[in-house]
Amino acid sequence: MAIVFQTQRFIIRHLEHTDRDGMFRLDSDPDVHTYLGNKPVQSMEEVDAVIQNIQSQYVRNGVGRLAITDKTSNDFLGWTGLKKLEEPYNNQVNVHDLGYRLIKTCWGKGVATETAMGTLNYGFNQLQLEKITAMADCENVGSNNVLTKVGMQFVETFMLDNTLHNWYELTRKAYFLENVAQ
Repeated sequence: MAIVFQTQRFIIRHLEHTDRDGMFRLDSDPDVHTYLGNKPVQSMEEVDAVIQNIQSQYVRNGVGRLAITDKTSNDFLGWTGLKKLEEPYNNQVNVHDLGYRLIKTCWGKGVATETAMGTLNYGFNQLQLEKITAMADCENVGSNNVLTKVGMQFVETFMLDNTLHNWYELTRKAYFLENVAQ
């Protein structure tokens, strides 16, 4: 198991083929996909392709979405982490995007906030990134709240797949200034 970092409650590690049941539970839930284009997966083969794609990003870019597991139960809760945007989003390319997706039973329990904070710490301290970006459907109040709570700074709105999204950025300098002030 390739552990990337840990938070108080969670182990953040590379996604593995053994995560396929958890990934299917996550990505087959229509509620999870409400703000993601409403295209939940229908088969384990689709999940296998998603995991394989993420694993190829680890090799190609050194980063990719990471499994969240509970330290106490070892349950798969979803994913978090950075993804290098290889295609343009909001006229940005080759930037590192903070993202997360959680099994519905984990919503509202601080999992996204805790793991997003851990991801920012990892990105700025271990990877030495200069900027991290994030995006969320404007209607996704929960995700927008998490992004602002962890210090991401709203930049603008933009269209993605005919849906208005908020674009956020956080620079290394702002991250360290914010954390020194606390």
